[in-house]
Amino acid sequence: MAYDRKKAVPDGLSLLKADLKNKMPGQLYFFYGEENYLRSYYLGMLRKQLLSGPAEEFNYHRFTSENMSLDALQDAVETLPMMAERTMIQVDDYDLFKGNEGDRERMAAILSDLPDYCCVVFYYETVEFKPDKRMKKLYEAMTARGVLVEFRKQEGRELMTWVRRHFLRQKKDIDDKLCQYLIYLTGGAMTALASEIEKICTYAEGNLIQRSDIDAVVEPVLDAVVFDITDAISAGDYGKALEKLQTLMKMQEEPIPVLGAIGAQMRRLRCAKVLGANGKGSESLMRLCSIGDYPARKTMAAAGRVSVDFCDRAVLLCTETDYRMKTSYDDPQRLLELLLLQLSEEARRG
Repeated sequence: MAYDRKKAVPDGLSLLKADLKNKMPGQLYFFYGEENYLRSYYLGMLRKQLLSGPAEEFNYHRFTSENMSLDALQDAVETLPMMAERTMIQVDDYDLFKGNEGDRERMAAILSDLPDYCCVVFYYETVEFKPDKRMKKLYEAMTARGVLVEFRKQEGRELMTWVRRHFLRQKKDIDDKLCQYLIYLTGGAMTALASEIEKICTYAEGNLIQRSDIDAVVEPVLDAVVFDITDAISAGDYGKALEKLQTLMKMQEEPIPVLGAIGAQMRRLRCAKVLGANGKGSESLMRLCSIGDYPARKTMAAAGRVSVDFCDRAVLLCTETDYRMKTSYDDPQRLLELLLLQLSEEARRG
């Protein structure tokens, strides 16, 4: 199947969607990227389209690190479909460029000569997909016949539409403001969102979701709780900051990642302060720090309550605490609590 239409399609995901819409899956795909939900969803869509029929299991071949070999892959490629037009081969977390030169040349030969009835999907979940252009034969074999499909983390209006659609499927609705809040609490990962939406819909009594419904059942991710901590600090509320920290400790979060998240938010707070002083808003902070609209607006609001001097001292205190946590025998939780107290005092001083 020719792929000269690639030039008319903006990216691999768009081409995959076109293939599925036209019911003409290609011969070779590489699925990778951080959005696990989409990666799994489109694999399921591809399998459903290719393998519908009584001989589904016969026509489906899956290789993992335990059973993958070039001989086995070659045999699977050459196996004709039974009572169907196509076969599907899924190869999980296989580093194409890691093998020796002989293996790479053989893989290039296999990928360059895939029969029309065969669709091969290299599926990357735990191994990073890193095409190496220096290995020309293999790279050219991949890109000549294959489609590189990156599943990026969704954000903005596209993700909000997806969230609302999932609520509507369960006869519930949610407004934009709460939609942004839910995305913020879950970190924006679709897999987590799908699970939390299910919980919220089960809990909520009314058709319109309320913030109380979300707060009652959603367990916020580390960054969301840390934001609440730093937000409380910027308001000089040490008690609330400590309460949120203790929540994290009860969730058995490790102190070093918690400290890292606090330090990262303090750096974002400083960026927000500098941007604000130069007439910039939350959109600039979103681009600079790669964060969503909701946390960007909240960070800009928090930056309005503190000074640049506070931000500088806060970043320094986080760095010093990190050093002490990694080099001393002091209790890490005690060091975190001391840091929050120091930050709160700095915020009160301005």
